[in-house]
Amino acid sequence: MHVIVTGGSSGIGLEVARLYLGTGANVSIIARDGTRLEQARLDLEGSGAGSSGRLRVASADVAVESDLQAAVSACEAAFGPCDVLIASAGIVEPALFEDQSSEIFARQIQTNLFGTVNSLRAIYPSMKARRSGRIMVISSGAALIGIHGYTAYCASKSALVGLVEALATEASPFDVRISICFPPDTLTPQYEAELPKRSVEARRMMGAAPAWRPEAVAAKIVRAVDRGTSRVTFGFSLTALGWFGPLIKPVVYWWYAATAQKHTR
Repeated sequence: MHVIVTGGSSGIGLEVARLYLGTGANVSIIARDGTRLEQARLDLEGSGAGSSGRLRVASADVAVESDLQAAVSACEAAFGPCDVLIASAGIVEPALFEDQSSEIFARQIQTNLFGTVNSLRAIYPSMKARRSGRIMVISSGAALIGIHGYTAYCASKSALVGLVEALATEASPFDVRISICFPPDTLTPQYEAELPKRSVEARRMMGAAPAWRPEAVAAKIVRAVDRGTSRVTFGFSLTALGWFGPLIKPVVYWWYAATAQKHTR
């Protein structure tokens, strides 16, 4: 089995790669930062997970379709067609809408949304032709509710829901299963860089729930792929939002508006 993980050089993607290597699968990880990729390779090989020649790394920016296509082609030349795609690459830059430059806003859309689209374009047609394959798109809990200071990120991650739901209807007759998951705050390098930029309002809205370990998130993702689960949420709050969002969100927004008004007096 050949598993390709985009954004696999750190965080959730790295731990997903580690788990699949542990099952005996061939794993390719694709990421933009060559230095982090090399660190990931050394980490996986040092832990024994990436031994026996079953690990390949390739550098590509998922937002650049031609570069990603070339990386996928090289990985498939080594290990054969992709059987499982984990589309994990993503970035987040919180800021107030009017304070964020159009370039940074667009970069989040390009990476999180179009980077996923490019990943699907590189791999899905072959799966469809072979009538076999599994794809897990990594969205975010931020796709389930609008968060203060996260306009670009929420937009990019919520757009993935419509993308996956629509493509799943096309893929189903060809035995290609396309799933989506909504991870919570997770202890990754990206989370550590993001947290100091998170507004007081966002902290208040998101509550004080502790961040998950990436190993725990990755384990739930891998189980969901193996079981063919189409939609994966984490923890009570996100699960409630995932299933009952239209009922819950008006209450959350009312509470947020009331507390925000109190704090601005």
